[in-house]
Amino acid sequence: MSRHYDIVIVGAGMVGAALACMLGGSRFQVAVIEARRPKTRWPRDSVDLRVSAVSAASQHIFMALGAWDRMVEMGVSPYHEMHVWDAAGSGVIHFDCAAIAEPRLGHIIENRVIQRALLERMDAFDNIDLICPASITTIEDEVGQACVHFESGDAITAALVVGADGGNSRVRQQAGIATQGWSYEQKAVVAAVATRKSHEQTAWQRFMPDGPLAFLPLRDGRSSIVWSTTPQQADELLALDETAFCQALGEAFECKLGEVLQAGERAAFPLRLQHSTRYIAPRRALVGDAAHMIHPLAGQGVNLGFLDAAALSEVLLDALARGRPFHTQGVLRRYERWRKGDNLLTMSAMDGFKRLFGATAFPLRVLRNTGLKLANIDGPVKNSLIRQAMGLKGDLPKLARWT
Repeated sequence: MSRHYDIVIVGAGMVGAALACMLGGSRFQVAVIEARRPKTRWPRDSVDLRVSAVSAASQHIFMALGAWDRMVEMGVSPYHEMHVWDAAGSGVIHFDCAAIAEPRLGHIIENRVIQRALLERMDAFDNIDLICPASITTIEDEVGQACVHFESGDAITAALVVGADGGNSRVRQQAGIATQGWSYEQKAVVAAVATRKSHEQTAWQRFMPDGPLAFLPLRDGRSSIVWSTTPQQADELLALDETAFCQALGEAFECKLGEVLQAGERAAFPLRLQHSTRYIAPRRALVGDAAHMIHPLAGQGVNLGFLDAAALSEVLLDALARGRPFHTQGVLRRYERWRKGDNLLTMSAMDGFKRLFGATAFPLRVLRNTGLKLANIDGPVKNSLIRQAMGLKGDLPKLARWT
C-alpha cells in the first residue's frame, strides 16, 4: 500500500469518526486508521459499559452529519432533570430543562451506538477510506508531507495527520508534544444496574469524600452507574458478588431509586487529568482525548472532543474554500487558539469541583454546601450553568450551533 491523502485521521473512535464525517463529501481525500475492528453487532438486551452524556451542542453536530436518526433508532435516553447532592452536608442543587425552556438537558447514549452511527455515515462518503485493522509504528516528516508507517511494513503519506487516538496518543508522542497533568488516584467503576424505582429520566449524582457516584438513565429503564472511588475500593467492588455489590451500591446512593435489584458486567478505569502543551505541530493536530482528558464528574470530556473536531474541520474547510494551504501552522494555530483556552477553562472547573467536593476540612464543607444552596435558589446563575453545560453558549463551531 502506497497512497497519498490530504488528511489522515489516526483513530476511528467517536471523535475520530465524527471528524471524518465532517470532512465527508469535501474535496479532501481522507484516510481513517483504526487498530481494532469496531463493534457493530451486540445482543439486543445488552448495554455498553461506557456511555456518554451527550450535550445539545453534540446532538446538533450529529444531526448536521446525518447520524442522529440512526442513533435514535439504536437507542438514546433523554434526561430532563439532574439532582446533585453532597454526602457530607445538606447542600443540593436541582437542574430542570423547563427552567430554560428546553425540551431536555441532554441524552445518555452508549459509546458503541455513537461510534457505529458515525462509522455507518462515514462509509457513505467516497472521499474517505477506512484502513482497519492497522497499527502505526512511526510518523516521519518528509519533504512536503508526512509519512505514516504501519506494522505491516506498508506506508501512506499525507499533508496533515490528526491524532484522535486517545490519551496515550501515538501521534502526540511521535510529534514530541508533551503533556501536563496528574493521576487522581481514583478509578471509575461502571456497570448497568436495575433499581426498584424508575430513574424518571433524571441524572443523579452524589458527591462523597472518595469521589462522586452517578446514576445515568438508560433507555430500557436501567441506569448506567459511574462510581469514582479509590483504587482499593474499586478493586474490592469488582471482587464482590452481584448481591453484595448491589447492596453496597444502594447504600452508597442512599437508595434514592430504591433497592438495586441487578447489576450487569462491571469494569473499572483509572482517572487522570491530562492536557497537551500544544494541540498542533508541523503537519499534526490533536483532537479529543489525545489533546485533553478530564474527570468524568460532569460528563463533559467527549463533548469537548466533538467541539474540537467541529472547530478543526471548520478551519480546514475554510482554508480549502479560500484556496489556502490547509496544513500550514498559521491555519492550524487558528484551531489551537479556538479550542485550547475553552478546554483549559472547563478542565480547571472540573478539577476544582473534584477537589472541592473531595475535601473533608470543615470550612470547605461549609463553603461547598452553602455554594450549592445559593446556586440552587439563584435562577440566573443556575440557568447559566445549565446552558454552558449544554453547549448553548460560548464560541461554538457552526456545526454545534442551534441558531
